[in-house]
Amino acid sequence: MRSPSYSVLPARALRAVVVLALTAGVATAVPAAHAGTTGPSARTAAPALAAKPYMGWSSWSMQSSKYPGLNPDGDYSYLTQANVLKQTDALAAKLKNFGYEYVNIDAGWWRDQTWKPHFDQYGRQEADPQRFPSGMKAVADRIHAKGLKAGIYLPAGLEKEAYGDGKIPVQGADGCTTADIVYGDLRTTNGWDSSYKLDFTRPCAEKYVDSQARLIAGWGYDFLKLDGVGPGSGKSGDQYDNVADVAAWHRAIAATGRPVHLEVSWSLDIGHAADWKKYSNGWRIDTDVECYCNTLVSWENSVDDRWDDTPAWTRHAGPGGWNDLDSLDVGNGAMDGLTKAERQSYATLWAIAKSPLYTGDDLTRLDSYGLSLLTNREVIAVNQGDTLPARPVTPSDAQQVWAAGNPDGTYTVALFNLADAPASVTARWASLGFTGKAAVRDLWNHENLGSHDGKVTQALPAHGSRLFTVTPRGGALTWTAYEAESAANTLSGNASVSDCSACSDGRKVGNLYLGGKLTVNKVVVDKAGTYQVKVAYISGDARSADVSANGGGATRHKFPATGDWGTTGAVSVPVTLKAGTNTVTFDSGSGYAPDIDRIDVPKSS
Repeated sequence: MRSPSYSVLPARALRAVVVLALTAGVATAVPAAHAGTTGPSARTAAPALAAKPYMGWSSWSMQSSKYPGLNPDGDYSYLTQANVLKQTDALAAKLKNFGYEYVNIDAGWWRDQTWKPHFDQYGRQEADPQRFPSGMKAVADRIHAKGLKAGIYLPAGLEKEAYGDGKIPVQGADGCTTADIVYGDLRTTNGWDSSYKLDFTRPCAEKYVDSQARLIAGWGYDFLKLDGVGPGSGKSGDQYDNVADVAAWHRAIAATGRPVHLEVSWSLDIGHAADWKKYSNGWRIDTDVECYCNTLVSWENSVDDRWDDTPAWTRHAGPGGWNDLDSLDVGNGAMDGLTKAERQSYATLWAIAKSPLYTGDDLTRLDSYGLSLLTNREVIAVNQGDTLPARPVTPSDAQQVWAAGNPDGTYTVALFNLADAPASVTARWASLGFTGKAAVRDLWNHENLGSHDGKVTQALPAHGSRLFTVTPRGGALTWTAYEAESAANTLSGNASVSDCSACSDGRKVGNLYLGGKLTVNKVVVDKAGTYQVKVAYISGDARSADVSANGGGATRHKFPATGDWGTTGAVSVPVTLKAGTNTVTFDSGSGYAPDIDRIDVPKSS
């Protein structure tokens, strides 16, 4: 949730020993000692905070919407003490028993309706008396009285209006003033340039953050969203690198002795994932989900972006820190701005990605369908239990299958039709790494669908989805591997072989662009059929390739990003092969294709 500009209003428990490994392109649970290099580091002890994705409510979606009646006193006017407490009561009554516990107050609590700020004598934000007449501690106390947790919001840096000609003293730091905590040239920082950048080579800067942390901890807050953080948030360069700020907040919170969940926002740079994991409990991976229109969200702006942007981050999620996909606004029907199918798909992706489940809906007017989505215990269990985050096991085409292998041997499997028209979607057991039959349970409908041999197919509406638990009854699939860099293969155009420490044999085929091709030769199968060929690849961003066999017609597939050019991923692509010897070609066409590590062809179709 991006907050408004501060100069003008805008237009707009995984077990500790479990890590990720890639098995047939599916994230599966394995002991840390046997994990591959693609998974997050194993944790030796349960984290004190964020052992599982947090659940709750946030004020921003309603603040930012132009839906009639939400902001009657002007943009962002929804945020008031009365409205927060109204949502607190509704959360306690309707959602608390399902695990929702945080009430998070977003941007503006220290600003009046004209966005003029209030600061205390030490340059720290203080409640606007019209919005929060009882003050922020009293609001936290009221939230706690309902058995819930209280969240609050701050932007990165020293807000410009708090500078006070550099003469404002820093609380608890004799001799330090605001002139001593920022750069001498007053360079700005954060996603809106609304603050001066803190200079952490100067000891007073850390003392200012310490004083802010003491303030919110003293008020009794359990959660802090630090917003506008870079690298990311629409800005690049040293001026917008706030890693030192996040690290300082991490230390400052620890020094208070109060456990405060630290969430960093928004649209953060994946190149600094290690920093976000080290210093925070969650990180926004994308821009705002809100549409800044006459509904809370819309499918195109920007719910649907998450299917493209989430896969690269999947391996970074785990106990202690989670990928934050932003607010889950599926409870208010027409006010959400989505069809029922879109609302279910939205909730399905958030659940399987292990995103925090916090809604921005008006909890006082949840419709029956929205309430059923937010309170489905089987779906919540996917998000909150020992299941791993899912990722695509098919290309990121209009029809997609996402899956994760679970510690109990089952699989979480989601089917998505992202097309604008109805279509059938099939999850094939071969893409999960096994063959034969499997029992299928529909989690949204609490229904056992019986035994399915080799696959499950569902007809889905536009933007529709299904969510299953799949229990294998057959055996493990066997494969034949073909390395992309083999001398037996044919390279065309710019395609070339290069070293790759993450790849299976230490090499890959890259430079597949503007007509570059890789043809894997001598692919042998016993009988003709359509095979789920597993493609291991590397792609720092999502890229497409035309895949064909034996010189026949090609199908263009989009391969989801692996996050960087040193991490492998795998998806299964349907390829029709003849009995005997075949060729399989990856053609970049007029664009840029991923680098190819190898392909694995199942022994049976």
